[in-house]
Amino acid sequence: MSIYIHIPFCNSICSYCDFCKIFYDKKYIKSYLDNLRNEIVDRYKGEEVNTIYIGGGTPSCLEDDELVMLFDIIKVFNLSNDYEFTIEGNVESITESKLNIMKKYGVNRISIGVQSFDNDVIKLLGRRHTEKEVFDKINLIKRYIDNVNIDIIYAAYNDINILKRDIDKALKLDVKHISTYSLILEDNTLLKVNGFNGIDEDLDYEMYKYIEDILEDNGYVHYEISNYAKKGYESRHNLVYWNNDNYYGFGLSSTSYINGVRRVNTKNLAKYLDGEYMGSVEEESIDIRMENEVMLGLRKFNGINLNSFKNTFDTYYKGKFEVVPRLYEEALVQVLSKSSDEEVAGYQIPQDVIENYQDYIHCKSGRKAKEELRERYSSTYWYYSDYIH
Repeated sequence: MSIYIHIPFCNSICSYCDFCKIFYDKKYIKSYLDNLRNEIVDRYKGEEVNTIYIGGGTPSCLEDDELVMLFDIIKVFNLSNDYEFTIEGNVESITESKLNIMKKYGVNRISIGVQSFDNDVIKLLGRRHTEKEVFDKINLIKRYIDNVNIDIIYAAYNDINILKRDIDKALKLDVKHISTYSLILEDNTLLKVNGFNGIDEDLDYEMYKYIEDILEDNGYVHYEISNYAKKGYESRHNLVYWNNDNYYGFGLSSTSYINGVRRVNTKNLAKYLDGEYMGSVEEESIDIRMENEVMLGLRKFNGINLNSFKNTFDTYYKGKFEVVPRLYEEALVQVLSKSSDEEVAGYQIPQDVIENYQDYIHCKSGRKAKEELRERYSSTYWYYSDYIH
């Protein structure tokens, strides 16, 4: 089993963020953590826990005594011997005393939202750090926790040189894991409200390919659309999501998925502090579960294990789920080679198809458009079985 815990508080609101977040106010913290404890005690059934992920918001904005209170709550979980325990933070709020607390309570992985080293991009995104602070803080973190991820956001401006400088500096940090995200203008974010325009799509793709090539050349494995890791340092917690496995979500706005039932907690802080944790519960149909299994699996470099799929759904999905054959017919995927009986390399598929695949699946756009799509996306890889076609 895996656990996600949401800490919604932030010292500042980033202009691109559409996650559930609230300005830090000390008067809410104890009540929030008390309710978090109550929710966990009420719902957690004692399962062995392989991964914990504390996200936000900005969990590192909690003060030292509040972090101790949070970690004391988490001690209730029955951790496996080789657990992964991740907490998110930012450069501004991580301190040595907080790192001491994290280390004491078993945190063994930390994810830092660097986003950029470029002053203009940092300002645009609503961040407050400097390049020197990033290097100083990451070096400090690595003295306590060796397994470090940094997030990088690209495609804020029509200048690939900004990205090249950011990746060059990210490589100098020598961290175990790098996550890269194209800037997306989500509704209700400050960037979207203020009318900021995204960059040219072709340049966005060129940037994506540059990241893929340079990180792979420097020893990082591209194991998921946006994620790169040194061998053995893939995010085990995030793989739970992409494998469509079971997980608990605790805290404001968090999602749980257990045996086909998806539960979403309320996003209303007042309700949560009043003990009204649940927002909605939905038991997913077999078709939806299969669809999620496929589309989440497509995000991974290793793709979908069809033997596991058959065991889960009692069928090979060729006859039940037609997304891939239809993508194949549209020339948006192509067959690759088999690598073994159980794990099989299969198709190439572009990021846009994964994120918005139905738009492409139902598009009978003619030979020229198909050829353009095939040429444009011919070297973007997500693999799964060639048993499918």
